[in-house]
Amino acid sequence: MLKSVRSVVQLRKFEFNGDKRRLAACGDLKDLRLLAKRNLPGGVFDYFDGAAEDEWSLANNSSAYSKFGLIPKVLRDVSQIDTSTTIMGQPVPFPIALSPTGFTRIAHPQGELAVARVAGRNSLPFTLSTLGTRSIEEVASVATGPLWYQLYVWRDRGLSRELVQRAKAAGYKSIMVTVDTAVFGRRERDVRRGFTLPPKIGLETFIDGIRHPRWTYKFVTNEPITFSAVAGRSDVDGSKAINLADYVNSQFDPTLSWKDLEWIREESGLPIMLKGIQCVEDAKIAASLGVNAIALSNHGGRQLDGSPAPIELLPSVIDAVGNSIEVLVDGGIRRGSDVVKACALGARAVMFGRPYLYGLGAAGEPGVQWALDHITSGISRTMALIGETSIKNLSREIIVKR
Repeated sequence: MLKSVRSVVQLRKFEFNGDKRRLAACGDLKDLRLLAKRNLPGGVFDYFDGAAEDEWSLANNSSAYSKFGLIPKVLRDVSQIDTSTTIMGQPVPFPIALSPTGFTRIAHPQGELAVARVAGRNSLPFTLSTLGTRSIEEVASVATGPLWYQLYVWRDRGLSRELVQRAKAAGYKSIMVTVDTAVFGRRERDVRRGFTLPPKIGLETFIDGIRHPRWTYKFVTNEPITFSAVAGRSDVDGSKAINLADYVNSQFDPTLSWKDLEWIREESGLPIMLKGIQCVEDAKIAASLGVNAIALSNHGGRQLDGSPAPIELLPSVIDAVGNSIEVLVDGGIRRGSDVVKACALGARAVMFGRPYLYGLGAAGEPGVQWALDHITSGISRTMALIGETSIKNLSREIIVKR
């Protein structure tokens, strides 16, 4: 009997590294999100996880993918799956770029450096935010993959000029202009918590810090967190605790319009992507002006609650612009099958931010890699299961609307 028990009972080798052990227990991004939620103070987690007003757009961004099914084809040779493509002329092994995220170091001290290293190891583009907490040059020093620079256009156009020129000098390959922040969306989780960047130490945050000692220790023993791109300019660098809504409304230029795109192109001399396109009309204007690419995005639901899910907008945009401009989808990606659906509907690639932020908050750089592996392995598996061997050859023929 003992021999029989030994044949079916295998003791698992204990993993002494707590982060690795907890990551190994994650089945999907929902598990990774919960791990990040346990690791981070409530205000920090809500800053990354939350969205505008009732958060309908946030939820719809992900749930909208369930409205599209995939049609499997069987008895096809799927021993070799080609998931590679190009984005703005840059070859990539998967149709993925990592979205810009602001104040990333409050999730983990390595912040953007950890994410850029993971992106580089996987030969995928990483986008540094204007509100990043590592400088343009710091990120360039560790990156081994393509770098894009995300630009919020400031009221001080001289500062905007300086940023794009620094990005070009540091080897960034394109400028991503975010176009959906004429004013700041109302993010009510942050309002309820009185959340500031960096977090102010009040009674609530003090108690929350005691409950999350690992995060608190890292926060107080590392260098102060600021907007590194504008470090040293005390009026705009975030060295003093700020309400982000007040900051954006006072510093970003609400007069930004289509005519300014040529100025940005001339100043940078780099390809331009517009992030934040949310209707067919604007996609057509961007294509007519020679913009290199657009990202259909509602800022992860963090600006206008009620804006359409990018994946739902995608088919009509592709019908309108065809191949005249590259179209990316940003928002709601949680699985590799979501990426396959987006590409089949006409997207050149997808972008995401929350998945890697959950990984960063859960376990630092290994968590970012886990999030990326979860999605890329899902792409290859989904391709095999539907009998398709090339991401570039996907079409709407494999999509069924539920």
